[in-house]
Formats: sequence, structure tokens, C-alpha cells
Amino acid sequence: MPTSYKAPVEDYLFILHEVFERETAHAMHGMSRDDTRAVLEQAARFFEQKWAPLDAVGDEHGCRLADGAVTTPPGYKEGYAAMREAGWNSVSAPEEFGGAGLPDLVGQAVREFSASACNALGLYAGLTNGAHATVQRTGDDWMRQHVVPAMVAGRWSGTMCLTEPHCGTDLRLMKTRAVPNLDGSWTLSGTKIFISGGDHDLTENVVHLVLAKVPDAQGRILDDLSKVSLFLVSKRSIDPASGELGGTNGVVTAGIEHKMGLKGNATCSLAFEESVAYRLGESASTTGAQRKSSAGMSGMFDMMNSARLGTGLQALASASRAYGKAADHARERLAGRAAKAADRTGAPADPIVVHPDVRRLLLKQASFLEGGRALGIHVRALLEDAGEIAGVPQALVGGFLTPVVKAFFSDRSFESANDAMQLMGGHGYIRENGVEQLVRDCRIFQLYEGANGVQAFDLALRKLPAADGRVLDGFLALVEASAEAAERSESLRDLVQALREASGQLKAAARWLASPERDPYDIGGSSYDLLNMVGIVAIASTWLRAAAAAEALMARGDAAPFLARKLALARYWFERELPMVKALGLRVAQSSACLMALPAESF
Repeated sequence: MPTSYKAPVEDYLFILHEVFERETAHAMHGMSRDDTRAVLEQAARFFEQKWAPLDAVGDEHGCRLADGAVTTPPGYKEGYAAMREAGWNSVSAPEEFGGAGLPDLVGQAVREFSASACNALGLYAGLTNGAHATVQRTGDDWMRQHVVPAMVAGRWSGTMCLTEPHCGTDLRLMKTRAVPNLDGSWTLSGTKIFISGGDHDLTENVVHLVLAKVPDAQGRILDDLSKVSLFLVSKRSIDPASGELGGTNGVVTAGIEHKMGLKGNATCSLAFEESVAYRLGESASTTGAQRKSSAGMSGMFDMMNSARLGTGLQALASASRAYGKAADHARERLAGRAAKAADRTGAPADPIVVHPDVRRLLLKQASFLEGGRALGIHVRALLEDAGEIAGVPQALVGGFLTPVVKAFFSDRSFESANDAMQLMGGHGYIRENGVEQLVRDCRIFQLYEGANGVQAFDLALRKLPAADGRVLDGFLALVEASAEAAERSESLRDLVQALREASGQLKAAARWLASPERDPYDIGGSSYDLLNMVGIVAIASTWLRAAAAAEALMARGDAAPFLARKLALARYWFERELPMVKALGLRVAQSSACLMALPAESF
């Protein structure tokens, strides 16, 4: 089975040091282009050589549960250990906890490399990163002293345990409960399902971050979000004083899922049987100040937001590898003759890349993947920026775009992987060429961390009204800044005009949806279309920035094919994708009437 993978080092250098140089400067901590290249080239070599060959192996063998313990596919233990030794799991973790302390923007690039190379294996480390960041923010001092460094080092891994057999997004329905003990710990009992990396043989311990309900003053467990909190539950008991591991802690692996994709990552059902737990978010901070009682839930939301960004980028990573296979196939596969005689090779058949419909599939994939990669960096930079735009905190604009990264990216990535298969025909459908696996792997990201309809509902119901309804103004101000920077170029002015028209259509749709006169069902009925409008406009704004940066470099004498390709991909997005914003806006304004007219019993 083919294992070739080429990490997009040059693309990240262009994004970080050309397209968004101003926005990323504060978060890059003075790293030069040469510094970034040195790190990313080392990471690329590692994941191309060490991890890419494991992708098909993990899919073929999957994980196994026997005698209560999970075994990962052949080569996973060695691959994980090699990553730990090289430090790629902790490249952007704080130095005080044993990480390399490099900018998280660089870490994001490394995470894409790992996900494209072997997404199932990379998920173990990715979840651990999110978990130890949450413990660092909301845990006790002893956790920061003993738990976080062990997770940063990769000796311990981490999970999120939210879903239950009868309950997913609606946390009020959870049955897992935790009751306090006299020593400050809690006793937690319940069942969680769909736990990625819930058990495995890669680390000596697994730290679970578990949502559970706590009793009220009368000892009752109520269906009330105010009674939900986040707990740390270790697979093996931990001595808070020394950090030493003890015996088992009532965490039982009840089963592993037999699933469609990502088979090398163990998705477990876990039973917590009176496990010792520690509540996150209420203990004293390092300054001695008392945290708010709601910090447990806020820790969960922090963890979920990080996971949503990670999920969108994991989806993009799988689709990017599928695109690479499709592009290779299009250049090598011979079929038919070019429509123009001047483009014919003289052979009995020409490479299929000469055919317009094949190019449609390739450009559709590449324009989304490379535009999305750049937007992902911009969103991360916004989240780390303390500044404002149009009177709105930039971090709030980054938060507005977070569900877009998760939902729009995962939807379009699955579509892209399918387009890669379509281009390859029967060669894509069979296992030997690897795209079939990537399509299956990609599908789960539309479901992770809340299905995409839920993400759209969150965007319209919660994110859109933020900052007194001005968060959209902040986003559109970023879009207008891209337009103003590009309109100095005569060759880009038609794109500038198209972007401004689409921005107006988005603003009108959002205004319609935010009207207090709307039917209560209208937000749910139109939010998905609104999210797609935001995603298309956001990537168009990103492509305009990239096109302006490419033209500036070419004006300085760099006429590399890389830059000409960027201009072509930008124009594709504006001519084939951006016009859809108008149609989506019309659909938003149709209201929910046609969706709710049919009686439930008629389905």
C-alpha cells in the first residue's frame, strides 16, 4: 500500500511569514523564517518517514481489547515512542512543564503534519495536549507539579469523557455523578462512551477529564447544568503528594467500538466504578485566589473549543493527503485526448489532468485545503491576540470563527476526500491506493465535538449576539481590511468588489436572522446556511490576502510557480465558490416554515 506523504512546509512558511506576518508577529515570539523552516523541515522528515507508513497498518489491524486491556496496531508503540523522543508531541507546550515552548502557530503546523501522516495515531497526542492544557489552567498546584509534566512528556495520555449512552450534546441528561469525600477528593460513578484513546498500550497511565453531576444541598442529582462539573480521573491512582502511581482506580474498559474509520485509535466505552476523582476549577490558584464555582464548566468549554479547532484541522489534514494522491494520479493516468490540439502530448492518450472536469475536482480541493489551512492559522492568531478590531476583542472574533473551522472544514474536507476518490475512479475505491481509507477516516470529524448542525446553531444563537451583536462587525472589519490591502492592485480589484458584495449579503442574512420578529424555529432552520456563508467569505478574505502577498513577492522578482499557483487558486475560489454566498443568503431568508410544515408522524 502506498505510504508517500509530503508535508506542506513551504505553504506554512508563506502563511506565517508572508500572508499573515502582521497578525502572527505577536505569537511567533521573534522566530524568523529560517528558524521556522528549520523546525518544520525536521518535523516533516519525521512524520513523512516514521508515521506515514503506519497509516495503512493501523487501518488494517485496528485496536484489540482482550482481558480488559487495549492493544494498538503494530508499529504504533514504536512510532509514539519515537515522537516522544523527538519532542514533537510537546513542541509548543510551556517550557516550565517540560515542553519546547515554541509558538503554538508552529505547533499547529506540526499537528497537521502528524494528522496527515497518521491521523489515528496523532489523535492520542492531540487529545493529551488539550487535556494537559485544561489541567494547567484549572487544576490544583499538585496537578501542575505532577500531572501536567507527565502528560507533556507523553508518559501519560489524556482524554475527554463527555458522552453517555443516552446523552450527547444535552448535558442536562447526564447520569454520571460525583459525591464529595472528607479529604477533598470525590467518588465518581457512571458510564461514558465514544471515548477516543480511552485505553491503549502507548503510555503508562491515562488521565480522563470527566463531566459529572454533583449533588445539591439536599443530596439530589438534578437535570440542571449548574450541577455539572469537570473532574480529573486517573486510570491508575495518583498520590497527590508525590505524583507516584498506584493501582487501578475503578476505570474499566467495557468495550471498544468497531467503527468506520480511524481504526488505529481506540474508541472506548468506559465504566467508572467509584473512581477517585478531583474536581477541576474550584481549587486555589497559584496566586492563592479562589476560582469561580463555574470554572469547572468553563474548563470544559475551553477544552471543547480547543478540540473543535483541532477537529477541523484534523479533517483538513486527511483530505489534504487524499488530494496529494489524486493530483499524482491525474498527472500519471492516461485517458482521452486534450480538447485543444496544442495541448496534446502526441501519445495515444493524454494525462487526465488536461481535462476540465478533472481540473474542477483538483482546484476545488486545493483551493479549499490551502485557503482553510491559512484561515486556521489566522483564527489561532486571533485567539491569542489581546487587541481589538472595530471595537471588538480579536479573541472574540476568533471565537466566532471557531465553530466555522470545525463544521465548515470537516464538511468540506469530507467532500474533498470524496472528490479525490471520484477523480481516481475505481483506483480510488479500492483499498490498495489509500484514498478509500481517508474518506472513511474523514467522516467522523463531522460528528466529533458536536455535530455540525449543533456548531451552526451555536454560531447563530450564541456567537452572533456576542459583544452586543457587534462580533459580526469585527469579523467583517477583518474582511474589509483584506479588501483595502488588495485594492491597490489593479489585477485584484474585481476580487475586491466581489468580496465586498458577499460581505453585504452575509450581513443582510445575519441581520434577518437576528431580528426579534423571527419565528423561534428560524435560527435552527437557517443557521447551517449562515455558517456556510461565513466559511466561504472567511476563506475568500484569506485568499485575497494570499493573492496580494503573492503579487508583492512576484513584484520583487520572485516569479516561482508556487506564487502563480496561489493566484490561480485564489481566483478559482472567487469565481466558483464565492457566488454561492448569494444563494445561501436567499435560502436563509426563506424561514423555517417549509421545514416545520410536515407533521412529525409523516416522516
